[in-house]
Amino acid sequence: MRFTTYEQALSWLESHVDFERVAPNRGVDPTLAPIVDTLGMLADPQDDYPTIHITGTNGKGTTTTLTSALLSATGLRVGTFTSPDLHAINERIAVNGEPIDDESFISLLSRLADVEEVSSISLTRFELLTVAALLHFSDEGVDVGVVEVGMGGTWDSTNVINSSVAVLTNVDLDHTAVLGTTIRQIATDKVGIFRTSGVAVVSTTNAVVVEIAQSKASELGSTLWLLDDSFVLERNELAVGGRLITVRTPYETYEDILVSLHGIHQGMNAATAIVAAEAFLERALGVEVVSSTLASARMPGRMELIARRPMIVVDGAHNPAGVRALCATLDGAFHVEGERRCVLGMLSGRNVDDMVAPLVSLGFTEFHCCAPHSPRAMAASDVAAAVRRAGGVAIEHSSGTSALAHAREHSSDDDLIVVAGSLYLVAEVRGEIIHVASRHLS
Repeated sequence: MRFTTYEQALSWLESHVDFERVAPNRGVDPTLAPIVDTLGMLADPQDDYPTIHITGTNGKGTTTTLTSALLSATGLRVGTFTSPDLHAINERIAVNGEPIDDESFISLLSRLADVEEVSSISLTRFELLTVAALLHFSDEGVDVGVVEVGMGGTWDSTNVINSSVAVLTNVDLDHTAVLGTTIRQIATDKVGIFRTSGVAVVSTTNAVVVEIAQSKASELGSTLWLLDDSFVLERNELAVGGRLITVRTPYETYEDILVSLHGIHQGMNAATAIVAAEAFLERALGVEVVSSTLASARMPGRMELIARRPMIVVDGAHNPAGVRALCATLDGAFHVEGERRCVLGMLSGRNVDDMVAPLVSLGFTEFHCCAPHSPRAMAASDVAAAVRRAGGVAIEHSSGTSALAHAREHSSDDDLIVVAGSLYLVAEVRGEIIHVASRHLS
């Protein structure tokens, strides 16, 4: 084995180009050839099991996780590939909800290092993780792999799979430097995961996106399942502990199902996961599987309550659409008698004013601004300036933990602190509060 410790394997992985930390661009023609060639040298493990492929501007991580949980509840062995992680890279590659163990991770990366040496093909960090996941699922003999797109669709490294079911959750403006500056351009990139003879599930009624999805499905001969046509979310209401939904799918109607996640968007994500799982199974999941799975659903870092007195909620909202969903959720799901404060940090490349304005309008007493742990972090002063332009009160801090500490000092037991703007920031704050150490290289 090339690597003998987790740290050695992780150090080798981190030596590769990381477009999650250094903003990518489309200055050169994109290609999947390097990852295709690497997988070929490993006997194409992605062909050893069927897959479900999930993309979208927001909600794809939750939809991926819930789809996997639903399929696992039917007795299938399910591999799941998601991104990003919060506290350890292992979180991204899981089988039946259990993250990959260190020994398997070390073994996988040792094999990939050997392939890189022989082939002289140097993949990016995300491409390596994609290959590691697809190889691990083959090694583990999964019945199905549920794979979340990293960014976009057509040229994402995950688009080497030939999925039975492709899912598009929604399309909004994000990663515009790479995917395009209009909804039409971004949607055109995302529908690149549709496959001939596969089922394409589309969970938005946006007319432009639907038109593009219909055109792509017609071109390929895909079966298209559209929201409010093939499936309907008939009820999506606030409930104690989450949402209460009623979903009509091509196979079944599920009435008054509790989803233990907060936010109206999570009701739609849950409905999409049900439909995606049934499209794969070609049958109904059954009320017992759906109700028991969604009642126990958990999504760390997404509208997650991690402390009380004062109440602290963390959410990885990192684009304008995500922030709007966060704002729509707060009053109903996390009402407090006291004041509300926000710990806010984000990455560069975001439209800071569009992200800040809805939060300021919500009436936070003050914003504790900081820079997340990332080379792409926006300076705390820039975030604070945007808050002030929108009419809010901003205080700058040197770190997320410092920002949190000051927010807590200013808060009473009846107050609410919201941490948002970046999953990097959420990871830092969440780890501090629930005492989970980061396993990332510093």
